[in-house]
Amino acid sequence: MPAIARSEPFKDQVCPLGICDGSGWILGPEDVARPCDCREERLNRGHNRGISSVIPARYRGVSFDRPPVSDMARDLETVRAVNHVRDYVGNLDAKLAEGRGLWLSGGTGTGKTSLAMLVSKRALEAGRSVAIYSLPKLLARIRSSYDSQPGGDSYVALFDKLTSADLLHIDDLGTEKRTDWVLEQLYALVNERYETERAMVVTTNLGLEELEKQIGARTVSRLGQMCDLIDLEGQDRRWDHQAA
Repeated sequence: MPAIARSEPFKDQVCPLGICDGSGWILGPEDVARPCDCREERLNRGHNRGISSVIPARYRGVSFDRPPVSDMARDLETVRAVNHVRDYVGNLDAKLAEGRGLWLSGGTGTGKTSLAMLVSKRALEAGRSVAIYSLPKLLARIRSSYDSQPGGDSYVALFDKLTSADLLHIDDLGTEKRTDWVLEQLYALVNERYETERAMVVTTNLGLEELEKQIGARTVSRLGQMCDLIDLEGQDRRWDHQAA
């Protein structure tokens, strides 16, 4: 049986489905090869190498069954938000196929990031490509792409990865200083994902009018059409946890 050369995403790997020999191809009668079911997922994973898809250490254990989310589910001010997120991850494939995301808004420490990280964690566990950034780190990553070295991501390559990932998660939207460059970058990202119907999860401390002033009404308008808006109320849970 002739060997099939392995492309980089398949090098030194085994088939996660236990079907092929790890090459991403299955040899049939008369040595005719057909792609294995694992191929598309693994090629997408290789394509998205170079974007941040790591859940920060503080949020790696986030779960509906553990604080702070379990506490939020018992709090009248936040239970609706938790149930909304629970419904979203319960229908994750359909939501991502629709390009439907979540926009979590509320004061500091109300649990926005925990809920957003829970969504991203479930998407990664489902084998989806996820790009996770705080807004300052995302903009710094874009700036660094302008001076990319050979073998690194150019701006065009990075933009393609950010806009083609199954889910783009941006934390702390509206925290960066407003400049024409920031407005341009955010609009380009959001508009591309809006037009191609790819989902986003965003968190912000700002209300609607403040956010429009900070990142532009066009960008906010598109986010509003792409995402379900979830308002989180209550006091800063970080202080409550320290007091306990």
